[in-house]
Amino acid sequence: MRHRYLTLPIIALLAACQPGARDEPRPVDLTPRCGADRLRGLIGQDAATLREVDLPRVTRVVRPGMALTMDYRPDRLNISIDENGIIDRVWCT
Repeated sequence: MRHRYLTLPIIALLAACQPGARDEPRPVDLTPRCGADRLRGLIGQDAATLREVDLPRVTRVVRPGMALTMDYRPDRLNISIDENGIIDRVWCT
């Protein structure tokens, strides 16, 4: 009878060591969601217009010759301004 109480914890420990189902990695959502679609109307306007626009928190204004990081952030809005100070591109990365 006493042996039965000793074997139960050992069986429980061995059962816990058995390989179980592994969690599958979740796919990363890379869908652009920076709001660029609603701001495409800025293209062709003077860069000063940006002071009057409610921009997302994560916004990067890109000027000619400016170095950019290559990391992808679907929530980051990018606004490109040309040499004449005109907005020429709006996109997410």
